[in-house]
Amino acid sequence: MKSKKIIYWSIVVALAGFLFGFDTVVISGADKQLQQLWGSSDLYHGLVVMSSALWGTVIGAIFGAIPTNILGRKKTLVLIGVLFFLSAVGTAFANDSIVFSIFRFLGGLGIGASTIAAPTYVSEIAPAKDRGKLVALYQFNIVFGILIAFLSNYLLQDIGENSWRWMLGVQAAPALIYTLLVFGIPESPRWIFEYKKDREKAIAILKQVNSDEEVASEIAAMENEKQHEVLDESIFMKKYRKPLLLAFFIALFNQFSGINAFLYYAPRIFELAGLEKSASFFSSIGIGIVNLIFTLIGISLIDKYGRKTLMYLGSVGYVISLGLVTMAFYFEWKGMAVPLFFFLFIASHAVGQGSVIWVFISELFPNKLRAAGTSFGTSVHWVLAALIPSFIPFLFKEIGSTTVFAIFCLMMVWQLLWVFFKMPETKGKTLEELSESLAAK
Repeated sequence: MKSKKIIYWSIVVALAGFLFGFDTVVISGADKQLQQLWGSSDLYHGLVVMSSALWGTVIGAIFGAIPTNILGRKKTLVLIGVLFFLSAVGTAFANDSIVFSIFRFLGGLGIGASTIAAPTYVSEIAPAKDRGKLVALYQFNIVFGILIAFLSNYLLQDIGENSWRWMLGVQAAPALIYTLLVFGIPESPRWIFEYKKDREKAIAILKQVNSDEEVASEIAAMENEKQHEVLDESIFMKKYRKPLLLAFFIALFNQFSGINAFLYYAPRIFELAGLEKSASFFSSIGIGIVNLIFTLIGISLIDKYGRKTLMYLGSVGYVISLGLVTMAFYFEWKGMAVPLFFFLFIASHAVGQGSVIWVFISELFPNKLRAAGTSFGTSVHWVLAALIPSFIPFLFKEIGSTTVFAIFCLMMVWQLLWVFFKMPETKGKTLEELSESLAAK
């Protein structure tokens, strides 16, 4: 019964990832239609219409630690659901690019905040031995949302000139369901202990999912960490330089794989490779299916073989697949070559970075600074996730797709070296143990 409760709470919170994935990718189906409708230049279309949600995500990631700490993990998760709902309804009824972009921006705020609040919440309620796969449920829901968005776009693409409104508006339903479900979960016991200083309430919540012995051990670890806290501690203190750099680099490499650039422009990239419109949309669904399958594989392996092993697998797969994509565009290979190479790329991402990033960032910092540290890592991620896709239409036109994918490939060689020389293994350790081992003495 206790294990069922923690799984249920983790699944409910991870549904924020479903909304994240759906919201991120659904715009790809409306890409060309919106540019034609409003007559936007490539630069305006990329920077404003297509990337408005990503700019919101940057703000949400930078400032998301504030409500996550002050209001609590649970109330922040409820607020995230409200933002997704407003975004879906607003974009569906928008009649100009500015109004459309404002509502997409609200959805982006939800995405950015969810990448802090959701992994933080689950990492704080999960036992050490299961933390990897429970936090990775968030990533599973991201890719499930991506798949459903691709499928939804494919089914709605030919229903008329307002098909884009339906593509964007259907997200209102899952956003409402998620928001209602979050009301039924408890607050994070570590947040209650750290910020509300309510030891008894924290113990009561922990007892719902842990044995008395485990609860006593966790409370003792929290009290021990609290005794060593320094007034006005910051993630930018010298003692936290190592976890800060680890969060920075895993986030940087995640986006320099080109993952968000590709997800935003999958149909456009496939058309550049010679596929017709319908085939490009259908190939996008294939991307979603591969992403889902290999994310499940990554989740099943993350607590058994560890975060670092998955990053090795993903990095090698990135280098091979992006090298093949670069060659395909350089030699102008037509047909299904590019989609097949991208299937390998997505599989590599799903097993490696996709399964690891949110788990790893949420493990690096002590209880008091977890939200702030996670906010830093996700902010780096989302600044790059906003900048890179924003310039993709422009870069494809100015320097060519071959050069763009070659740069992504080179960056993944650097990621492989970083994993080998710098990345620590975090599996099986409590959050307090990790905090102590990563902080400089």
